[in-house]
Amino acid sequence: MTETLGLRERKKRQTRQLISDVASGLFMQRGFDNVTVAEVAEAAGVSTKTVFNYFPRKEDLFLDRYPEAVELVTRAVRERAEGERPLAALRRLFLGMLREGHPLGGIAPGYEVFWRVVQDSPALRARARELVEEFEGVLAHLFAEAAGRDPADPADPAPRLAAALVVAAYRAVYVTSIDRIRAGDPMQDVLADRITLLDRALQAVERAVAAF
Repeated sequence: MTETLGLRERKKRQTRQLISDVASGLFMQRGFDNVTVAEVAEAAGVSTKTVFNYFPRKEDLFLDRYPEAVELVTRAVRERAEGERPLAALRRLFLGMLREGHPLGGIAPGYEVFWRVVQDSPALRARARELVEEFEGVLAHLFAEAAGRDPADPADPAPRLAAALVVAAYRAVYVTSIDRIRAGDPMQDVLADRITLLDRALQAVERAVAAF
């Protein structure tokens, strides 16, 4: 039974990845708003219903790695070394992803095309903003959990403020990197500078959060 479930889960992940890869290729070739879910389904060799089973919203076909990002930060905070602060664990995670060339690190060949597709689509931009807000909420919950606080306590804004500062710092460095890549700066130079800037920005956030 366990082996059967494992095989079934692997097949589901493979199908999800196939649909996402096919959709991303079509979106980057023709633009997000010019491709229908039915066309994605046909190109992937599945039904439209199957696509929606894996991706309830069309936008999530392109912004498909959000669940992985949530899983990574959750593990980094919850499985951090004894005595390590949550923000230090996140900084270690983010910098490690950049150095290792992880797809979610934000510096990889083709990322300027990816973000051009996002910028050209109002629907994608709106969904990206929603995901950023959701991600900030995930961080706030993790910070409150790590401190033994109630994440829903309106009288304790510290976890939410810490999460907002992390997101703001990360986004500022990320956007700067994308702008430089679009301007034609060498990828390796941008990557090296981004590691330095992100390290400094997150250390500054750690110091600010320590005040409260």
